Amino acid sequence: MPSDRKTPLWESIANDLRGAIAAGHYKPGDKLPTEAELAARFGVNRHTVRQALSHLIDAKIAHSRRGAGTFVLAKPTEYPIGKRVRFHQNITASGQRPTKSHLSIETRACDASEARLLQLETGAPVVVSTGISLADALPVAMFQSTYPADRLPGFAGALAAHSSVTKALEACGVTDYTRASTRISATAATATQAAALQIAQGAPLVFSTSVNVDDQGTPVEFGKTWFPGDRVTLTFDE
Repeated sequence: MPSDRKTPLWESIANDLRGAIAAGHYKPGDKLPTEAELAARFGVNRHTVRQALSHLIDAKIAHSRRGAGTFVLAKPTEYPIGKRVRFHQNITASGQRPTKSHLSIETRACDASEARLLQLETGAPVVVSTGISLADALPVAMFQSTYPADRLPGFAGALAAHSSVTKALEACGVTDYTRASTRISATAATATQAAALQIAQGAPLVFSTSVNVDDQGTPVEFGKTWFPGDRVTLTFDE
């Protein structure tokens, strides 16, 4: 017996977009038309379009980036965690283009926790860099890395000049470094993290802390990294 149910306009629009995505008209990472464009296309108001897009987001078909629009959800980036972790290599290996944006680079006194992990005296100078890591222009991590300033003379300038941690360490005489320890936990995005990562406040994050050492086993970096849970899959190598 035919159903008397009338499909709501927002659901019809969501189904239309879902079909276009399935047909490959919009590929993973592509931006969907704006609310205004979709409203004009379907002859509805923007509230109706917003309902349709929210449905796609809830169904994990699309995601919203604050101030940028709605995008087809890409497959989570595979990010190996092993003895040698290199951001650019990991993202390139996944078939994406890696970039980093340093928000700040400062030199300050270390606290007791940083001193313990970097094998320093409390209050010793450290270089602290914070920033965003991106894959194909999509934020996949927010980081804060702390380096022993006296152990790495000129490191702040080298990092500002090269952007790459590996190249900055090489400029300071560290030709190789490896991961000595990694700790993983879960947390929720704060307002500032959400804005930087273009996700909703309270969204799940994977929180990683790590210590990298040089070829003599001396700590050269203490890192904190926050990964959006739906954009990155961490894998662990032996």
